Amino acid sequence: MKDLIKNFLETMSAEKGASQNTISSYKNDLSQFLEHIKKNDVRKISSEDISAYVQYLSRQEFASKTISHKLSALREFFKFLFSEKEIKENPCINITSPKLDKSLPKFLTIDEMKEIISAAKSREEISGRRTAVMLELMYACGLRVTELVTLHENSINFDKKQVLVKGKGSKERIVPVASSALKSVLDYLPYRDNFIKARAKSSWMFPSLTSVSGHITRDAFFKNIKKMAVLTGISPSRVSPHVLRHSFATHLLNNDADLRSVQKMLGHEDISTTEIYTHITSERLMEIVRKKHPLEHKKSAPKS
Repeated sequence: MKDLIKNFLETMSAEKGASQNTISSYKNDLSQFLEHIKKNDVRKISSEDISAYVQYLSRQEFASKTISHKLSALREFFKFLFSEKEIKENPCINITSPKLDKSLPKFLTIDEMKEIISAAKSREEISGRRTAVMLELMYACGLRVTELVTLHENSINFDKKQVLVKGKGSKERIVPVASSALKSVLDYLPYRDNFIKARAKSSWMFPSLTSVSGHITRDAFFKNIKKMAVLTGISPSRVSPHVLRHSFATHLLNNDADLRSVQKMLGHEDISTTEIYTHITSERLMEIVRKKHPLEHKKSAPKS
């Protein structure tokens, strides 16, 4: 079983271009599943086993989204086993995912985004400069946190004002970037060498002296922006890399950007993923109607 999982993970990485985070997630999800069902022969795993596992996760009050992610790992694994003729039937074929609750993305206001970026820029230490430019670049381009921390030094075309982003599944996309964000990057570049060990070289835009990967980690950036939130008086619970990405999309749509363009910039394969932001803009339109429409502000009847 271990060899099959190893082969599966290697195939997902080499042929499908799955990220290291996805590989680690698949490995954990498969280990948890096998530990639960206590079967070592993949040919003896049935659809009933998988259904029972999904029900178990539900009883343990795992979120629907988490269960769907775990089920996705199983689907990919058994699809691989079937293609490799390790099993005669795929037990995941008729397993349905739990219905997901469509919660609206959380986002910061434009003023809050400006405040948190300004707070980072005001820091005297060099790490503050790096956090500031990362914040501004993420907000300017709507990058995923992994896309941000793994940006290469030569990924930005300053003349064309574009960023080459390597997204999920190693798929590349080109995202336009605001001039102010480009200026912040240029201001940061002279300090970049402070994050590179002496006589060493780095191709990363945001290198790190301590991380094994050579670039700043997702966790380090996460902690840094939480600190900036505290400095601005914004609750740290409201700030995360995902919230910055959501803020990018929401603010663009609120300023009349079209959905298809936002989809391309976010790197969403399916526009339905991007459509969730239209619920936010709908709320904004309703608020405008409530505040501005004449029928919402009827004059009071004259007193007799």
